[in-house]
Amino acid sequence: MSREDRPAVVLGIDTSCYTTSVALVGESGLAIDRRLLLEVPKGTRGLRQAEAVFQHVQNLPNLLSEVLPRRDITGVAVSSTPRSVADSYMPVFKVGEGTAQSLALALDVPCYFTSHQAGHIWAGLHGTGLNWAGDFLALHVSGGTTEVALVRLDESRNMELSVLGGSLDIHAGQLIDRIGVELGLAFPAGPHLEKLAKEGRSQGIDSVDLPVSVSGLHANLSGPEAAAKRALKRGADPLGLAQGIEDCVARTITALAKNAASDREQDRILIVGGVAANQYIRHFLATSLEEAGITVGFAPSALSSDNAVGVAAYGLWQAGTYRVHSCATNGE
Repeated sequence: MSREDRPAVVLGIDTSCYTTSVALVGESGLAIDRRLLLEVPKGTRGLRQAEAVFQHVQNLPNLLSEVLPRRDITGVAVSSTPRSVADSYMPVFKVGEGTAQSLALALDVPCYFTSHQAGHIWAGLHGTGLNWAGDFLALHVSGGTTEVALVRLDESRNMELSVLGGSLDIHAGQLIDRIGVELGLAFPAGPHLEKLAKEGRSQGIDSVDLPVSVSGLHANLSGPEAAAKRALKRGADPLGLAQGIEDCVARTITALAKNAASDREQDRILIVGGVAANQYIRHFLATSLEEAGITVGFAPSALSSDNAVGVAAYGLWQAGTYRVHSCATNGE
């Protein structure tokens, strides 16, 4: 069988600030997903880029050894930049980029370049059963990005992503992580804060009320951060404060989504990124947006955090063998 006749199978690589990821996605629905979280010292709020680069260099060969060698790979895809805007750059992504280019040359297959942000969007496209062809809104909500964008996919396999708005200061994931670390939780704090908030609700503890600051397509989250720290100093119950952080983020994202839908006359929105893995926030968004007549889709929780599955799916689409509407069911 010639290379042209082989079913397409794309190897995806993503080296983000806190996760090393590789994945395989093929026409038959094949998906191999391997990830390693970077090690963050306890009590700190992240890693320097040099520290993250060093860990990626160590992690990638180990992960690739679980996927390779294979004779059926027809392309390699990689996130070479953090966001889909001009001059977007972070050193960590150059680790994956160099590895992907080398593998593509060794395998004599095409190398497809995209952004980490686009990878998150494609993880959502891959994981939902909705038809996303044409124009739709996307909300990318994570520790490094809180943005609402207009996405256009055309029949020539072009992807246009126009950022419409988002946070003007810290991001939703940063708010969660910063207050989580103040509460003594491990970084990244998202899953731990979610567990704390769930425990608070089960015990009937009142949520700490935090302000929401949204104007049109822009939001501010440093105000809620300051309010949360003041509440903690006053002796607020950590279980109630965790609930308050979830409530604040959920209401902020919902307001941005509704305003963007109204402003651009769009009734479809895809919500992706690590923050969207939070089940309380996800339920709040789904209920609020559907009541407003907006069709909402989420990347499955397993594909909300950083991963290379979306990057590989993008490569498969670039190869011309991926139909956007032919995906798995939209689930948790």
